[in-house]
Amino acid sequence: MSSEWILTGGRVIDPSRGVDGYHDVCIKDGRIASESELSSPVRLDMSGKVLAPGFIDVHVHLREPGQTHKDDIATGTAAAKAGGFTTIVAMPNTIPAPDTPEHVEAILALIAQKACVRVALAGALTLGREGMTETDAAALRKAGCPLLSDDGSTPQSAGLMKRIMIAVAEAGLPVVDHCEDMSLSKPGLLHDGSVARKLGLPGQPRSAEELIVARDLLLAGETGCHIHLQHLSSAGSVDLIRWAKDRGIKVTAETTPHHLCLTHEACLEFGTNAKMAPPLREEEDRLALIRGIEDGTIDMIATDHAPHTTQEKNQEWSKAPFGIVGLETAVPLCLDRLVHTGCMSIAKLIERFTTGPAKLLGNLGVDLATLKIGAPAEITILDLDATHTVNVADFASKSTNCPYDGLVLKGKVVKTIMGNCR
Repeated sequence: MSSEWILTGGRVIDPSRGVDGYHDVCIKDGRIASESELSSPVRLDMSGKVLAPGFIDVHVHLREPGQTHKDDIATGTAAAKAGGFTTIVAMPNTIPAPDTPEHVEAILALIAQKACVRVALAGALTLGREGMTETDAAALRKAGCPLLSDDGSTPQSAGLMKRIMIAVAEAGLPVVDHCEDMSLSKPGLLHDGSVARKLGLPGQPRSAEELIVARDLLLAGETGCHIHLQHLSSAGSVDLIRWAKDRGIKVTAETTPHHLCLTHEACLEFGTNAKMAPPLREEEDRLALIRGIEDGTIDMIATDHAPHTTQEKNQEWSKAPFGIVGLETAVPLCLDRLVHTGCMSIAKLIERFTTGPAKLLGNLGVDLATLKIGAPAEITILDLDATHTVNVADFASKSTNCPYDGLVLKGKVVKTIMGNCR
């Protein structure tokens, strides 16, 4: 089998180098090469396709160890590759959590055995992710964690969070933050608005997110810590990040395809398959998030891939878990709803899936999100015009908790290259 290829005839968009044009991409022994290095390459016609650096998803729940009935490292990373992602960040809500070097090393060993894409493991901010006692940030970095998070929750004590930020900044890591003031969000099940009232269910106000966003931006400014804000849902959060960036606070942020494409009205149509944390909000929030992702206030799009079984999701609202699977629908949704509607260019969307998330992973020591010569041959290939129907039965993930089944979308991932073209 050949170890040399030339991908020819495609439009290459590489934000890391400011490239957008028709160029050949050469691969030799799993790395990007110049054509002069090749001796007998296989030529692959990429006419009509867009070639981009491998996409990155900084927010994935692989569920292993501890909840492998929902997904596992093998199926979750297969879903990532099918969705166009060559690097993902695994969140720490496993059992046990990666809160000690021993736990980190055990999980990384499983990843090394089973993953088909690159997986960076987020270590826990607090022991057991309970929000009470900080972990040893330096030890977790040494064990192999490039960032720390209590994903799904955040320390509710501002004093504890400030101490954590100081220690994490000293360790040279970012804090990845789920922004939720639980004294305001609980027992809310969806956005605090007209749909919640129609369904007779308790709601979560925007302030539950925005208070923690404001708190942790101020703390990041005081401590010099890089704060990364997860799955933003509200217009007010976008305004707060814009304010912080104007003042030089070290902040990056993400939002999700579902917050860019859906509102709380989806809860009426899809029931608990539209139950998210943070919740889907109103049209004004969705439009503010689109403006934020377009102008760079929000740096990246992340899936928050959260697999749950059909039985779990088919429970009543108060018992069904939050979240949906997203790895296999994220890119086509964004192509259909953002690029083909004129909300943003394909080049800018690719930036939000490549150089944007790469800002968070500088500690990996790997050339990510680039097609420069010598970099790993990690390439996402798109067909912008291919029309297809979402079929959850075809997902590589074990779980199918998704409101998009049967949706017809324009634009898809046609191939994900990880080192070779097989």
